[in-house]
Amino acid sequence: MPGGISDLDKNRTLADWLEWQLRQVKGRIRELEIKEQQEQRRREQAHAALRWKIQPQRSSSAALVHRGDCALYPVEGGFLDREEALIALAEPDIEPCQICNPQTGLQPQ
Repeated sequence: MPGGISDLDKNRTLADWLEWQLRQVKGRIRELEIKEQQEQRRREQAHAALRWKIQPQRSSSAALVHRGDCALYPVEGGFLDREEALIALAEPDIEPCQICNPQTGLQPQ
């Protein structure tokens, strides 16, 4: 067709546009994946804040009870529930962490 756009040029233009669209969608997927990972971390941190953990006694210091989200003693498992944390803090050789103050979450409900 004289003076018109050839089928080849139309298809190249369409391919360019589809590639642009695909880049846009992949970028949006990356954004959503990051947002989902951040939300998962927030949920895990909130859940950890409702649990406690015990740092074993060292030769020069007492065992310590930490809040589940205390960064001073990172641990992946072995969390205590509220009742177990109260029992642990009642023991004479276990003390609360002075940084995360685990007693705060153990107030009577």
